[in-house]
Amino acid sequence: MERVILHIDQNCFFASVEMKNNPELRKVPMAVGGDQDQRHGIILAKNALAGAFGVRTAEAIWEARRKCPNLVVVPGHYDQYNYYSQKAYEMYCQYTDRVEPFGLDECWMDVTGSPEARDPGALADTLRTRIRDELGLSCSVGVSFNKIFAKLGSDYKKPDATTVITAENFRDIVWPLPVGDLLFAGRATTSKLARINITTIGQFARLEPSFIRSFLGKNGEMLWIYANGLDESPVARCTDRRDIKSIGNSTTTAEDMMDEEDVWKTIVTLSEQVAGRLRRQRRMAGTIQVHVRDNALHVYERQMRAKEATDSGEEIARMAMALFRLSYDWKNPVRSLGVRASQLSGEEGQRQISFFDPSYQTDERRKIGEVIDTLRLRYGKKIILRGVQLTRPDRDILPDGQIGWNSGGFSAGKEKEF
Repeated sequence: MERVILHIDQNCFFASVEMKNNPELRKVPMAVGGDQDQRHGIILAKNALAGAFGVRTAEAIWEARRKCPNLVVVPGHYDQYNYYSQKAYEMYCQYTDRVEPFGLDECWMDVTGSPEARDPGALADTLRTRIRDELGLSCSVGVSFNKIFAKLGSDYKKPDATTVITAENFRDIVWPLPVGDLLFAGRATTSKLARINITTIGQFARLEPSFIRSFLGKNGEMLWIYANGLDESPVARCTDRRDIKSIGNSTTTAEDMMDEEDVWKTIVTLSEQVAGRLRRQRRMAGTIQVHVRDNALHVYERQMRAKEATDSGEEIARMAMALFRLSYDWKNPVRSLGVRASQLSGEEGQRQISFFDPSYQTDERRKIGEVIDTLRLRYGKKIILRGVQLTRPDRDILPDGQIGWNSGGFSAGKEKEF
């Protein structure tokens, strides 16, 4: 049975999400850009109006503004991109158990053997309509008998289009395309092929495999298989997920943190982010770690076991603040902070709660946390905040007392990846 594979590519995904959340941006040339002050000043995505001026993804913002002086550049809101990416993924999984993400804005689907496989072009059109109606975004879909050609199909017509590439027509559609359009055909490979006047996928596909092996090595053999429609790589299952060992967030603040009020506000924000990611991954944390770097670049780390596994931002923040107090002597201001959750367990490993512990997390509190997660993912992190993130916290709510930690949890020296 010939496979039926779809590749869905969200059109100008980051820019589309920004325009959905701020419709005024649809009227102007706009782009999502990195932080120029942090030397990340490149274009990450742009709308069609900006593209008409020649603005291109991955170019420097200053170059883009030289082409388009009125370009509006907005910062990226990655939590919102994750939110819409997850919603789209959940939609795809309604049709098949084989869905494989390829970045935030792309996915493969294998619908072989399903009722929809009888007319996969109609299924692709249905998905485009649902993405537009339910998420307010647009996508292009490629349909083919392997993953490589399905991806080429989603790139073939944009925006909001369906392209079907079959075993009968792929030579007419795929082979005239530039060889650089093949997945994993990089600049070095295409430049090397251009030196022998090989510029299209069809020219490359007709080369002898033995010559390609000697000229480009194993990578060339793989590309030759792709060019001839012989790719047999499977699409991963929805249930496949990598084993996550830990979840953490860290930040370097614009100004050094000078006292516990500054630290507490930062820890609350980081802990909320970590808790939200735990809930999205359906995980509970058994150990909490803090990572502190002062303005002299000394690093301090300490960790502790939780009484009960948790995904509560409040509990994570309390433990993280207790650890900070145990490890820091305030000889220097604090430059950066990190909070990490580890020893993760699935929700099926629910812990025994105590009737005598008033701090245990009820189902109602978990539901509140999930609602807050949804609001922040959809409308931005600042749509709902804890009071401590706005005003000076009541010091009585900060954790006190000696709390044990795992031996070896404290270290000083060179900063480690967190």
